[in-house]
Amino acid sequence: MLAAAQETIRVNYQGARPTISDFATAFLEAYDCYAETEEIDEMRCAMRGVWTRHRKGEPLFENEELLVDQKNGYICWERLQEDDYLDRVDMSYWNESDGKHKLFAYNVTCFKDLVYDGGQFDGIIFFRYNNATKKMTRCPAPGFQPTYMTDDGARVSYALPRTGKDLFYTEWHANGKKKEKTLKWDGRKFSF
Repeated sequence: MLAAAQETIRVNYQGARPTISDFATAFLEAYDCYAETEEIDEMRCAMRGVWTRHRKGEPLFENEELLVDQKNGYICWERLQEDDYLDRVDMSYWNESDGKHKLFAYNVTCFKDLVYDGGQFDGIIFFRYNNATKKMTRCPAPGFQPTYMTDDGARVSYALPRTGKDLFYTEWHANGKKKEKTLKWDGRKFSF
């Protein structure tokens, strides 16, 4: 699913604590979209371009929308492409109960005619931010193992919360049925 991400990233910020914009900037700028490698994460590069334009105060393209909700720690970018393909990138963070760490998530989901149609860059990844070092380090999903296909062949997508703290898990079955679940956040991990 998602291409490999840099393992440790420094988060620069001004003020008392980092915001979702600070996490997004650090995460996106840590990826070299111009590296001469075989596998470039096209979605992350597209999001990096959108984020750069946003930070410069430049307009988005006509087929794009960007939501930056500093208060709730959430960012969502959507791009409607030809043939009703919709790309969505969302980012969020959670304060951990120990008061010393935060959890940052980056999630990609793609849809065709509003039905999940995941591609090679779809998926969810997590980083754990250490308040003392001001660095975030790639970590496994806390409390669960992300899956992208069920035993009965349903495709699986994730959605980050705009409000609240829980993750959303959706199984997309070939017969058109959807099964939705909530992964509850307890301050340290998620669970069904």
